[in-house]
Amino acid sequence: MRFQGTRDYVATDDLKVAVNAAVMLRRPLLVKGEPGTGKTVLAHEIAKAVGAPLIEWTVKSTTKAQQGLYEYDAVARLRDGQLGDARVHNIGNYIRRGKLWEAFTHPQTPVLLIDEIDKADIEFPNDLLQELDRMEFHVYETNETVKAVERPIVVITSNNEKELPDAFLRRCFFHYIKFPDRETMRAIIDVHFPGIQTILVNRAMDIFYDVREVPGLKKKPSTSELLDWLKLLLYEDMPLDVLQNRDPTAAIPPLHGALLKNEQDVMMFERLAFMAKRQAHRP
Repeated sequence: MRFQGTRDYVATDDLKVAVNAAVMLRRPLLVKGEPGTGKTVLAHEIAKAVGAPLIEWTVKSTTKAQQGLYEYDAVARLRDGQLGDARVHNIGNYIRRGKLWEAFTHPQTPVLLIDEIDKADIEFPNDLLQELDRMEFHVYETNETVKAVERPIVVITSNNEKELPDAFLRRCFFHYIKFPDRETMRAIIDVHFPGIQTILVNRAMDIFYDVREVPGLKKKPSTSELLDWLKLLLYEDMPLDVLQNRDPTAAIPPLHGALLKNEQDVMMFERLAFMAKRQAHRP
């Protein structure tokens, strides 16, 4: 397969190269980048592009690697044994298959998304080394080995909340999704808002990138937040001159709740506006 992006997903040339290299090398693709840069959506679009089923494993702080393989419900078996249930004689009735098991045994080559791997504890990636490398694991309770019928396309995302072990990194093909430049951002906007007014987009992007460059910002607005903001501007039928002739002393952009997501950043913009007004009123 060759991934060339899709109609709904603007993939840069270096991202296409990374996806195709990972598939050719038969290694997991580890994708990092700012939140909102399309890391998770990438797996969906790869699956769509190649006509493959998508299997998602969303990692949480409490997730253990074993859950991706299987879980043995000993408590349920004990309870059924006490109740005299005939199911208790087949231990396989108490094995709950995980996402890796599902991916390994799928009749069609799937795309396996392991989303936000850095949320789990530091041992999580190490505990998956052998399974992702060999594409097989052993089920001790039933004494069977589960081996991948077809090696799945594995996409692993990380928000860089913690460093991943070197041994794990060696087994992956790595790609960092850079924040889109203006040209790429315009292409993304055109996908979501075909036919949108060019002047509106240019002015909105001016404000958006200015906001991102404000020093001390706790959370920079992402691509998805720009798209939400544009959607609101269109829905509210915001007059273009509100953006074009915006008062420089009004530091907070209109409908800023789509861009600024915490009170510290809002308060900082309010202080900037106050300081700009004081400067403007000085003789």
